[in-house]
Amino acid sequence: MIDGKILIVSTPQTSEEIERYYDLRWRILRAPWDQPRKAISDELENDSIPLMVCEVDGIPIGVGRVNFNSAEEAQIHSMAVEKDWRGKGIGSIVLKELEKIVTEKGAKKIILHARDNAVAFYEEHGYKIVKESYTLFGVIPHFLMEKIV
Repeated sequence: MIDGKILIVSTPQTSEEIERYYDLRWRILRAPWDQPRKAISDELENDSIPLMVCEVDGIPIGVGRVNFNSAEEAQIHSMAVEKDWRGKGIGSIVLKELEKIVTEKGAKKIILHARDNAVAFYEEHGYKIVKESYTLFGVIPHFLMEKIV
């Protein structure tokens, strides 16, 4: 419960839940840079485990996903939190739940590519910068980060 509201952590199952999950990802991670809706999916989508945090109405307020690069290494992608919910712990809930999936499946290391404005968030959760990685849309620097679990 946050701000007196009951929250539900789940994997999107129905077509409506899946659409809401992708919509939040697109609105936060792609729409501000005029990217089309199809730009939200990538080649790892089918091998990823998606997760969302919702209010009881089923509307996602935070999302993320994880895939396994190997039995030892997992990768977190596409973390996004609804603007009105930022700074209230939603990102931490998503991240901890994704990390729980990783440890349950036996991986020992998690990597991710963090936007420059999210580096401090991941550092607070035990991730370390490995190196600069890429610049998205020519304007958003990313850093490869890792955490041993």
